[in-house]
Amino acid sequence: MHTDVDRCVRAVRSQDARFDGWFFTAVLTTRIYCRPSCPVVPPKARNMTFYPSAAAAQQAGFRACKRCRPDASPGSPRWNERADLVARAMRLIADGVVDTDGVPGLASRLGYSVRQVERQLRAELGAGPLALARAQRAQTARLLIETTALPMTEVAAAAGFAGVRSFNEAVREVFALTPTELRAAGRRDGPVTGTALTVRLPFRAPLCPDNLFGHLVATGVPGVEEWRDGAYRRTLRLPHGPGLVALRPRPDHVACELTLADLRDLTTAINRCRVLLDLDADPVAVDGQLAADPVLAPLVAAHPGRRVPRTVDPAEFAVRAVLGQQVSTAAARTHAARLVVAHGEPVEDPNGGLTHLFPSPAALAELDPGSLAMPGARRRTLTTLVGALVDGLELGPGGDWDRARAELRALPGFGPWTVEVVAMRALGDPDAFPAADLGVKLAARDLGLPEAPKALTERARAWRPWRAYAVQHLWGTSDHPINTMPASS
Repeated sequence: MHTDVDRCVRAVRSQDARFDGWFFTAVLTTRIYCRPSCPVVPPKARNMTFYPSAAAAQQAGFRACKRCRPDASPGSPRWNERADLVARAMRLIADGVVDTDGVPGLASRLGYSVRQVERQLRAELGAGPLALARAQRAQTARLLIETTALPMTEVAAAAGFAGVRSFNEAVREVFALTPTELRAAGRRDGPVTGTALTVRLPFRAPLCPDNLFGHLVATGVPGVEEWRDGAYRRTLRLPHGPGLVALRPRPDHVACELTLADLRDLTTAINRCRVLLDLDADPVAVDGQLAADPVLAPLVAAHPGRRVPRTVDPAEFAVRAVLGQQVSTAAARTHAARLVVAHGEPVEDPNGGLTHLFPSPAALAELDPGSLAMPGARRRTLTTLVGALVDGLELGPGGDWDRARAELRALPGFGPWTVEVVAMRALGDPDAFPAADLGVKLAARDLGLPEAPKALTERARAWRPWRAYAVQHLWGTSDHPINTMPASS
């Protein structure tokens, strides 16, 4: 979008928050870059230039605006709507892969050469993977500087910088302040105790929290997830150790309380929570497309801004999808809870009832199929899936959606319903459509839509590329607990 100058200028002049994250405005006279919704008086059009990423603006010598904090704007929805090389690379960079594995590790996960990855990222975003990761590290550093009392040496290490010197230089270049000045000028988002901190997760309005939090709580696995004190809480398996998170919806953000074993996991934890809640979606585009259908229009008008509840761990969700085949929500939770007790890793939670991390594929590879209280065919489906995950089946942020679907379909017991549910919630494909889902079929019948999966799929062509969001509206026509956010206790 940054190449459409007239459209960008109109967005800046109207201070339209819908475009935050889509592009960044750099002001030639002040050498500052902003998000489109910056509250200051817009500059003259001849003094504006536009960049597709914060990293590109920083590389061009612009520093972040202190008023609108463009580095903290919602992520671009492009990376959640596409499955090409650049989108997959951006999802992996957001998940911290460059910080943990370097650019060669990123390229290996994508199945391309380092040169190809560099070239395509620079062509579309104006910055390579190192610059994009550096911009992300600067954002993490700002969060730690403003929300903790950690010494700056620990902040530098936790944010992923190689040393204090590169940390100081990055902070000065991006924010035009030293780390000490940034801490003095910053605002604290919440209390800090040890490695616990609270951050604000921004989103594009509107956001409907009912089905989002209702679904996560109604399907939550005891010991791994819970609803407590008005927050959805769960354990997190992170690169450097376990974590706990509590997520509370607010009118203009989601409050995210994190307790981490290692602060180096902060960026990854925040990104996975954003993915879980689908916070980088563009609800205006989604709702506009779906509302063009007269059958869906009343549903969209009643609950604008529905998101797709996703996952913090794609492998975990795939296992849970198999456990949920042809059984009730309660039965699926029971099966999952038994696996957690038998094979999950214990964690300490002084504030609630979280007891375990969900078992990793490696841990589940050791289970005795005979211990599973389910039909033999489903046992084989589960053990075959676990074996495929151990062998490298990629369902995470770098996964190729078409390839993952094909590999899932090749597994015994993986029919269209399971494949599409995994595509919707684990892979994050916004166009995934489980037409054979019972809730979808019942809603279709009540709305006068075709019930047969093939006919319904054909009818749903008008909803593309947002069929996963249409599913949320169809599910919302029932009185199932997934559609209601629990009352605060």
